[in-house]
Amino acid sequence: MAGHVKIVNPQERKRQRRKVHIRLSLSGTAARPRLSVFRSAKHIYAQAVDDVSGQVLAAASDLEAALKGELEGKNKKERAKLVGKAIGAKLLAKQVTTVVFDRNGYLYHGRVAHVADGAREAGLAF
Repeated sequence: MAGHVKIVNPQERKRQRRKVHIRLSLSGTAARPRLSVFRSAKHIYAQAVDDVSGQVLAAASDLEAALKGELEGKNKKERAKLVGKAIGAKLLAKQVTTVVFDRNGYLYHGRVAHVADGAREAGLAF
């Protein structure tokens, strides 16, 4: 079992199981990358991945220096929306207009949904 990590938290185990099943049907290409969202207790991250070449095309998080001024005094949902807008702007700059949204095993609710809404407001279609 080399490389196997035992997950103790039952909620995380369920999320990882959902994630695997979701990824069986989702795949990103250079023309339509996979927009993957990860949320921790304090922060939110999004990245666009071309699964064919295995490269990250763009990434954004609420830890970026470029977003620092905009994030002051915002709650986590508002921060997530700004991260969605940032990743959308980065992808549009690379002439990518459509993506496949990968919620990464999380429920499409709260911060995950706000990232998607922000990306749609920036001009991405999915």
